[in-house]
Amino acid sequence: MRLRVFLTLTVTASSLAAQAPSTENAQRYVKTNAMITMRDGVKLNTDVYAPKDQTGPLPILFRRTPYGIDGAERAFDGPYKELADDNYIFVFQDIRGRFKSEGQFVMQRPARSPAQRKDPKAIDEATDAYDTIDWLVKNVPQNNGRVGMLGVSYDGWTTAMALTDPHPALRAASPQASPSDMWLGDDFHHNGAFRLSYGFEYAAMMEAGKDVENFNFDKYDTYEWYLKLGPLSNVNAKYLHGKIPTWNDYVAHPNYDNFWQVQTLIPALTQVTVPTLNVAGWWDQEDFYGPVQIYERLEKFDRDNKNFLVVGPWNHGGWNAPSGQKLGNVDFGSPTSKYFRDSIQAPFFAFYLKDRGNLHQPEAITFEGGSNQWKRYDSWPPKANVTARSLFFRDSGGLSFDAPVVQQGAPTYDAYVADPAHPVPYRHRPIQATYDPRGSGWYTWLTEDQRFVDRRPDVLSWETPVLTEDVTIAGDITADLFAATSGSDADWIVKLIDVYPESMPNDPKMGGYEFMVSNEVLRGRYRTSYEHPQAITPNRTTEFKYSLHTQSYRFQKGHRIMVQVQSSWFPIIDRNPQTYVPNIFEAKASDYKTATIKVYRTPQAASHIVLPVVNDTRVVP
Repeated sequence: MRLRVFLTLTVTASSLAAQAPSTENAQRYVKTNAMITMRDGVKLNTDVYAPKDQTGPLPILFRRTPYGIDGAERAFDGPYKELADDNYIFVFQDIRGRFKSEGQFVMQRPARSPAQRKDPKAIDEATDAYDTIDWLVKNVPQNNGRVGMLGVSYDGWTTAMALTDPHPALRAASPQASPSDMWLGDDFHHNGAFRLSYGFEYAAMMEAGKDVENFNFDKYDTYEWYLKLGPLSNVNAKYLHGKIPTWNDYVAHPNYDNFWQVQTLIPALTQVTVPTLNVAGWWDQEDFYGPVQIYERLEKFDRDNKNFLVVGPWNHGGWNAPSGQKLGNVDFGSPTSKYFRDSIQAPFFAFYLKDRGNLHQPEAITFEGGSNQWKRYDSWPPKANVTARSLFFRDSGGLSFDAPVVQQGAPTYDAYVADPAHPVPYRHRPIQATYDPRGSGWYTWLTEDQRFVDRRPDVLSWETPVLTEDVTIAGDITADLFAATSGSDADWIVKLIDVYPESMPNDPKMGGYEFMVSNEVLRGRYRTSYEHPQAITPNRTTEFKYSLHTQSYRFQKGHRIMVQVQSSWFPIIDRNPQTYVPNIFEAKASDYKTATIKVYRTPQAASHIVLPVVNDTRVVP
């Protein structure tokens, strides 16, 4: 949800480093400041940038952020260049309790309840957006009475929150990489598994003061630091001492209780009166779950075809990178970010805020990795020409669309020992702090070559033969494991991987590359209920079925498809003690024990993943 090297731009650190420090557009704007009073009397710090050469009414583009707005004009020669070239009035605001704004900051402040909506002084991020827009259209000179909102991450969330109670002047919105549920699938948890390094470092950074302050690690490799930390109870005992509210909330609410349920904005989205461009990145290391969920929720109320989805080959906010042709080592063949800003975002706002142009925006535009082509759909997931097909784990590390057949006397499972004292790293070591000012692999870790863990004794891999034809997927992916553990709890990490040919003449360093196409974790205790966890019965074959999200990708002829399964992903996911305890945040060191994991591949317990295969007359293995 989070910080960038220059907070005011809300783009990835790598993209900022690549941007020239031009001030051509910035010099075209004049800034004024206002402290705008909200309905409860709190004043919010707001900067207004108007073009110096403005000759007539212009629409307003508005962004609300917890990251500070000083220097926001630098965006006019960076991620907002295409919009600045087109002439808008830009407005940036510190949300309440942050930087120069008054009031109390509350992380992911919940939307007002129905009862609270009857109170004229009750506030949430939607009321602050509403009150600000009302002031802007009445007080900013030469505005045309139309406002658009956009933002990435937390700023995307404040944009989405504005849609829960939109001001009549809000005429277009683009929530980009917005979280929607911090327990089910966004920043702090995935399916109940706690995102340790991110959740710890972000909370400490945001709540140590009114600005931002990175936690000071005494080790460069944070894998070592978190391992040495021991049980999660040591966080408060040794470092935070109860002073960080969000960490205290993690500890007090380990399950999906009312605290987390009221934070999700999904139930508050009950209308589509504002045209909405939802934006996501396939390899977003922070918030891929959120924008897709927001899009799907709004689809239920979209009677006038105003709700759109765009997903590209980006990390968190990567569409604001100068080019977007590469992410990590993977080359996507064209400047995808520039295409988005030129051909999708700019026309969207021009159409709805300026009545200019003809909007050729389909329901969904997605980038199909592998083929490196943009695809246009009239729904997402696609409803036509796609078949759900099971890809089964087979003996000898095989993977096939044919169901398993077990020879008499042959093993019926693959196994490994999961040791909490030696967890599988989630990216190459050293694992720098998330926001390490010296640079961090955090921003591109989802595109890393998975050979760094392939063949570890605690990571299982299955792969197809070399593909004789392309296999294209478009839609939702599901993991369906039949597994057992000698412990009473376990984590399951499933990764869908594109294995490149050993020889890549046009890019030799990509030979044999194992590119992670999709992935997700499930904490086993939540296999039947997120609200009411249950211990796993030791050594009993149990089904663990969950989503690997959605994807648009082509596994090309000559490649292989691989699936990996493991039980730790450290330290992005905290270590599961593998002994069931009511609250892992209160587990003792003695609770952490090794466990033998078995993944079954029999006709009766056929572990597999379900792929949305685009129909084709060609044969797949």
